[in-house]
Amino acid sequence: MHELNALRALAEQASQQAYAPYSNLRVGAALRSASGQTYAGCNVENASFTIGNCAERAAIAAAVQAEGQNFRLAAIAVAAFTTDGTALPVSPCGACRQAMVEFGSQAAVSFRQPDGNWIEVGADALLPFYFTLPAR
Repeated sequence: MHELNALRALAEQASQQAYAPYSNLRVGAALRSASGQTYAGCNVENASFTIGNCAERAAIAAAVQAEGQNFRLAAIAVAAFTTDGTALPVSPCGACRQAMVEFGSQAAVSFRQPDGNWIEVGADALLPFYFTLPAR
């Protein structure tokens, strides 16, 4: 549980670096790879909304850049806040869920619930019918 709490704290720290002038939703993510390394990311918005990037995929990209194609996700925590620092119950979006199962379908995913408590679920539970390429 200590490792999960550490990831949650890092996700909260990463959210403070978010660039979110349009939604005012600051999201941070911190992950632990199967190799034991920790990586973080934050959301980065853009005036052309669809080219923004989520915190979860930013953290995954940092991990892939550092560890290469053998990166595997063990756990990830996601923290979201308003610009005034109010914690929000935000779960990963569909694109982030797909990215998470690509790198670790059994990875632990942690985020806040509406009551403010954290929940932990497996990545595959968040996206049970995730996309996979058929075998050729």
